[in-house]
Formats: sequence, structure tokens, C-alpha cells
Amino acid sequence: MATVDGVPASTAQLAALALTNYGHFTTLRVEEGGGVRGLGLHLERLVRDCAAVFGAALDPERVRGHVRAACVREAADGRSGALNVRVTVFDPALDIVRPAEPAADPRVLVTVRPAGGLFPPPLRVTARPYRRDVPAVKHVGLFGPLALRREARRAGFDDVLFTEPGPGPGTGTGHGGDALVTEGCTWNVGFVDAAGRVVWPAADVLPGVTMRLLREAHPGALVRPVRMGELPALRAAFATNAAIGVRTVHAVDGHRFPADDPVLAELRAAYAALPLDRLAD
Repeated sequence: MATVDGVPASTAQLAALALTNYGHFTTLRVEEGGGVRGLGLHLERLVRDCAAVFGAALDPERVRGHVRAACVREAADGRSGALNVRVTVFDPALDIVRPAEPAADPRVLVTVRPAGGLFPPPLRVTARPYRRDVPAVKHVGLFGPLALRREARRAGFDDVLFTEPGPGPGTGTGHGGDALVTEGCTWNVGFVDAAGRVVWPAADVLPGVTMRLLREAHPGALVRPVRMGELPALRAAFATNAAIGVRTVHAVDGHRFPADDPVLAELRAAYAALPLDRLAD
């Protein structure tokens, strides 16, 4: 069941979101029993993005209560196991003609689906030049990324990795050897260099909650530009978000990485060991 501010969502509310497509969201993984890794960071993101997108304040405890109620309802209906909960903040009164009138009154939409395994099988991805609109905000404008994901899947890949032009000559398309790696379609990307250090691309990307948690749990990582041309010199690659934890990337176009790496095992162990924040008080 989809709920808006804790009650079943109406057709009119969902139609407004679908037709105007203006809002922001976060997706968090709720383990069985009601624990969330990085719950405070997810709530912090929603508050920050609400101010950026709507110029409005958002009560994080209000959001927490709606998420808790949705998970309790799932348990009462006999559904068990981990859940992926998406919290979308939007205003059904805004429309495509008058997006600033009246003053924003954001609502909280909560949707729930079963979560898969924490560490899914490896990914094979293709690199494509693309930069998300307002990359620091996790907004609902997903047409561009999903169109490229669809193209990648139709071409036989699992997903798409974004690049942007590098500083060198001949990189205007963002797809040459000097092209800078940025992020995945709905995930952050990281690498392991020859010395066994984790490397996060320095780029304008979404500051993912899982990436932030891993940087705290696995200190000593580097944050620097990563160019497509240096992929053969890197030892491993991985994708990360709240739904997948740490997922191996075993190929980027024609370059293959080893199926696994000890550093990725360390990252998975560090992520799995993170404390769970309780939804309940």
C-alpha cells in the first residue's frame, strides 16, 4: 500500500506526482525487526533536499513515524524479511504550469517492496556520458538515467556507468580515455587501486548514504578523479547503495575486473557490521 502522510494515497495524489514529476526521495533498507543502517543520514538527506527543492522545512520525526507505521503494517499483513522503503516528498498542489503556486506544502509518500539479498551478483556495465540534473539532490527526475539503463540492458549489459568530459584534448563527448568516471544510474561507484586502497571518484555526484557509511567504516580511502583510461590499472570496482550494499562490478565495457577482491570482502563485512538504527523510539 502507498500512503501519503500515513493514510492510503489517493488516485489524485499519485496522478499529480506522475504528471508533474517534481519532488525528491530516499530509499532505505529496513532489516527484519525494524533496523536501518544510516537512518539519521537518510532523514538528514530528506530535510536538506526538501529545503533545496521546495524551500520548506520537513520534520524528520514525522517521516520516521510514517516509515515505522508502514513497516508495522507489512508485519501485520504477514510479510516478513527485509524491506526496501522509498520515501518520496512531493506537493500534489503544484502542477507543471504553476510549480511555485501556491506556497509549497510537501507531503510524504511511503511505498514498500521486499528487499533482495544484501550483496547481489556482480554487474557488467557500459559507460555512457551523462550528468544528472542537480546531482547533489536525490530527485525524482529519472528519465535520463533510466533511458540509458534501458539502452544498456537492451545491449546486453546489466546497467550503465556515467562519465563526463575530462580535462584533456578530444574529450568533448565524455567518453574517451580522459573521460572522468562519476556515478552509476542509481548507485555510487568505487574502485580498489593496485595498492589495495579504496578510491572514490572526485566528481559532482549524489552523496550516497551507503558511500558515506563505508567511508566512515573503512577509513583511508582516496577521493580523486578516476579516468576511463586508467581502469586497467585498478584492481577492482564496485557499486553501492542502500538496496545492494557492496556489489561487485566485474566489467566496464570491454575491460574485466576479477570476480572478487579481498578489499571488497572487507567492505562487505564492514557494511554488514554497521549498527542498526531503530525505527521505534
